[in-house]
Amino acid sequence: MASPRIAVIGAGIGGLTTAVALAREGVRCTVFEREAALPVAGGGIQLSPNATAVLHRLGLAAALTGAVRPVARELRRWRDNEVIGRLELGRAAEIRYGAPYCTMRRAALCRALFDAARRAQGDDAIRFRRRCAGVEHRGDGVVVRFDDGSEQRADAVIGADGINSVVGARLRAGPVRYSGHSVYRAVCPADRVPWLSVPQRVVVWLGPGRHCVTYPIDGGRTLNLVATVPEPMPPRAIREVSGSELLAAYAGWHPAVRGLFAVAGRFDHHGLFDRPVLPAWQRGRVAVLGDAAHPMLPFAAQGAAQAIEDAEALARCVPEPDGFARYEAARRARVERIAALARDGLRDHHLADGAEQRLRDDRLARVGPADLDWLYQDGHRPAARVAR
Repeated sequence: MASPRIAVIGAGIGGLTTAVALAREGVRCTVFEREAALPVAGGGIQLSPNATAVLHRLGLAAALTGAVRPVARELRRWRDNEVIGRLELGRAAEIRYGAPYCTMRRAALCRALFDAARRAQGDDAIRFRRRCAGVEHRGDGVVVRFDDGSEQRADAVIGADGINSVVGARLRAGPVRYSGHSVYRAVCPADRVPWLSVPQRVVVWLGPGRHCVTYPIDGGRTLNLVATVPEPMPPRAIREVSGSELLAAYAGWHPAVRGLFAVAGRFDHHGLFDRPVLPAWQRGRVAVLGDAAHPMLPFAAQGAAQAIEDAEALARCVPEPDGFARYEAARRARVERIAALARDGLRDHHLADGAEQRLRDDRLARVGPADLDWLYQDGHRPAARVAR
């Protein structure tokens, strides 16, 4: 493709990062988003060094302004709050990987990426209320059809439109599958849970059938809270519920966990879904990335990170002959390994007390930085030190 004009479908983390990455390759794009505006609320996100290294390399270090750099990730037991394993993050992660481990509000990251994409591609490069209804090859280009009957012609299309991707449907995406677990998400003021506020860290409690995660966002003023519950059927829609539902579901858990539910008060409740990695991420002049290509359960905290990695890799390949095929070849093995890790968490995070759980805890107690180098090391290039 010589100087192509790309249509990017979806203005989430993957789509906006793609817009910035394409601009750095000299490629123009327009991003089409079905919603009326960017999200302004919502919870947090973890960005591991493999993701933040890409953001730094794309000139997006400012997107991490105000992000927290937690000192560690702790895994704890559900009943007695005993530490199972601890991984040093903070300065140790920056030294080892050349990039930080960050936690922040997802909406703040989207806003920063949006501003960067407009600077890189132009003020009119991101268009809201444009719901993609389909894509088709036509002549030497691709036509994007929208639900209002309008069309947009492009040299190529990149689908960054999530797990229910319209673009991915053209690539024979398999059906979305319910994990058997729903998730409750909330935020609460950090000063109301001082036992978790200092030092700032990611804490994960593992227990029978469910687990709970918390970490600081908003510069440490707020804690993000996520709790899973096994349910035979997912909620029909995202709904707001009280913490009393969780207190019943987490009966017998340590007061450090149950106390969080009381402080948070209100939760958003929805199902956890994924589907198998697409058999092909590209065909002709159409490609997909992030959840559109390989939706992941949240148990490895890598969904956004892999979309960011995808965006850089795809943008670098676009100007090359067979660029989309080169992108898929470069990314598939790594992504499939990480997607499998995330799905394994569905079982490993939720073992009942017993011999298997004790073996898991012994293994987790021995995990050190070297065991995660394959994941947190930059997925495409050797780690490069970032400016502080």
